[in-house]
Amino acid sequence: MNRQQIHLGASRLAIVSLVATALAVNGCSSDPTDTEEQSQAATVPVNGTSTPIAQLPFVDSVTNTQVLGELLAKTTPLGETTALHVRLPPPQNRDLANSLVRVIGETTNPQVVFRSDALAQLGVLAKSPGPDFFTAFATLAPAELDRLKQNQAQISSGAFGQTTNESVLFNHRAAIGRTINPVIDPAIFKPGGAIAINRCAIRPISTQQAWDQSLFLRSPAVVQDPVRTWDPCTGAGTQGGVWTFAHLIREMANGSGSTPEDFVKNWLSLWLNSYVVNSDTVPPRTQMFNQVIQPWAVASGVTATLVTNPITGVKSVTLSGPLNLNIAPFRLNAIVNRIDLGATANGPSGYSGTITSLPVTSGELRFIFNVVQPVPWGAGTEASCGRKLFTTIFEYGVPGTGCASVVSWAQKWTTLQAFPGFTLAYLAQLQSMTESVVLHGAAPAKGNQNAINQIRTNEIALSGPWELREFTLTNENPPANTDLPANGPIRAHTVALTPNDSAFSAAGADPTINLFVNGPVTAGVTLPVAVPNNCNASYTMPFVFNSLAFRGGNSFVGPGHWVANSVPNTPLGVCARFQFSLNTCDGCHHDDSGTNGLGGSTNFTHIAPLTPIPVTLSKFLTGGGPGLVFNVNDTQFGAPAWPFADLERRFQRLFDLSHCTSCLTVRPMTQAFIDQLQALGPVPADVNPADQPTLRIGPITDLGTVQKVMDLRASSAGSARSEPADFIRPVETFSH
Repeated sequence: MNRQQIHLGASRLAIVSLVATALAVNGCSSDPTDTEEQSQAATVPVNGTSTPIAQLPFVDSVTNTQVLGELLAKTTPLGETTALHVRLPPPQNRDLANSLVRVIGETTNPQVVFRSDALAQLGVLAKSPGPDFFTAFATLAPAELDRLKQNQAQISSGAFGQTTNESVLFNHRAAIGRTINPVIDPAIFKPGGAIAINRCAIRPISTQQAWDQSLFLRSPAVVQDPVRTWDPCTGAGTQGGVWTFAHLIREMANGSGSTPEDFVKNWLSLWLNSYVVNSDTVPPRTQMFNQVIQPWAVASGVTATLVTNPITGVKSVTLSGPLNLNIAPFRLNAIVNRIDLGATANGPSGYSGTITSLPVTSGELRFIFNVVQPVPWGAGTEASCGRKLFTTIFEYGVPGTGCASVVSWAQKWTTLQAFPGFTLAYLAQLQSMTESVVLHGAAPAKGNQNAINQIRTNEIALSGPWELREFTLTNENPPANTDLPANGPIRAHTVALTPNDSAFSAAGADPTINLFVNGPVTAGVTLPVAVPNNCNASYTMPFVFNSLAFRGGNSFVGPGHWVANSVPNTPLGVCARFQFSLNTCDGCHHDDSGTNGLGGSTNFTHIAPLTPIPVTLSKFLTGGGPGLVFNVNDTQFGAPAWPFADLERRFQRLFDLSHCTSCLTVRPMTQAFIDQLQALGPVPADVNPADQPTLRIGPITDLGTVQKVMDLRASSAGSARSEPADFIRPVETFSH
């Protein structure tokens, strides 16, 4: 399982590469006379404060349009009807700066794109949309644009609440500007008439209710639904309901060879002994027995005994009977829609460099539970609940790939938002959605045929300091560099994008950390860089780096962020260090996100598990509330302040997918295309030559060769597949 994720499309990723230029040319407002807005935008935000999104600088849409569709005058030999124009960032491999062709995507089915200026010179296009645009070929059915127009009309009608014509521009997770997108007009989809085909011109305004109904579902009406949940603190609800820990475990254990009761006991018993993951020894936290297993056994009417093998010292649990799964001490706090993670991991770089062309997925569906120790069990009150600083998140990959599947999943969430509250119909639809993901058999190719991607825990209830762990239904094999689905028990797994903090120091002078940030992370930063306006990166966290076991088996939140003191104080250095640190477990759950109590935010967790339901969320998520961003100073360099409003970002992505995404039919190339391309000369693959030592990499600079590459497509195309309009986009590394 590769934990590198792409979390946004080109509709907001690639646009920011020109934001800094646009601001330099146009100032902070589209209206130079708007001195008040200019003054607001020029104000340096104070660390830990929330400021209005309205104070972000305005960027004219002409400068940030990134994806355009144009009807071709005649179809291609492959039957494609549409030119898809994409504004690409400069190549990481500077040798390709003047190339008229780029090869991107997976090694096995690469995509080829042509500089739009060159196609205009060849007569394929009537005119080019601009010198930094590249063109791919696809088929866009006119009905798709009609659907988008109808969708925009539905939003304009107020079906999802009050509307706005402004969109917030995000770069990675930083809110960096505002813009107004052009209206999608099917009437001008014609040869020579390039139009935006994936941007919401009208969108609903974010509200707390909208977030609560479609993104982060934490209302008592959901998490204490008497039909679908059961509360171990009060006894209210239905034991084994579809949103209970018991139901999720039963579905996950199906096919494991164990009973659900043994399945969960064996998982919890992993804390009783040290274990080694990728050479990282994870120490035991034996309070798991006293704080969780034994109280649960007592409530189940059985006796639990902690047994230590006198020869090996290994601890195990014996029970006089099974745990009662229906009364598990895991209380539902939230159901979370992470459709913003809706793209496949890009895996090995292949020919992609920092651009990808992989089919999207529908992201993740998550259930967040708080571990409790109620007295009395199942018959008390909030005051006797015994809430612990211990959260457990079940993170499922939503089954299905392809544009239509993603759009359909997104529309189900926006339909939820349109309900007038948490009605019976709302709850019934939400149940149908969650069951389609969590039931056994939903993911036939994964462990136990279960869609779970990973289980994450975050706690200090068992011992100090705060610790995060990760578990999967995979066999992770660092020496072989594999992580394959496997039936059976829940297994310990390395933590996402986080080094072994027992072997490498987060304090700053660690040579391996410096080497990694200055090397792979810096190489993966999309150019040009302007912080915070254009800072994103594509990199993987390898099992082994610099001949040392690198990725950690757990993460302690001690220092709270990672310093790399040899990284230069330049935009590129600041960006690389920030991306690296924020993507670690401890950086995301403490200093880099301001989830350390800064400005009244939460501490260590993005929900506050000790608060009453509905649980309090971090300001990294909320920005401080709808319409606000939360400003967090860079943890190494002080500046810039990174402005966060993650639920706003997710909300925009949801509607971009549900109502403003055209679905295209594309024909990626096969490996045979690369073989034939090499016969013509160097291959313009934007990748480090060291990553592809057998591939001669270089630019294509003459029109004659461009035409030959065009001609190769017809004999080297793979199977057609459905893709969203922004399927060619910069890659970002993303884990939390």
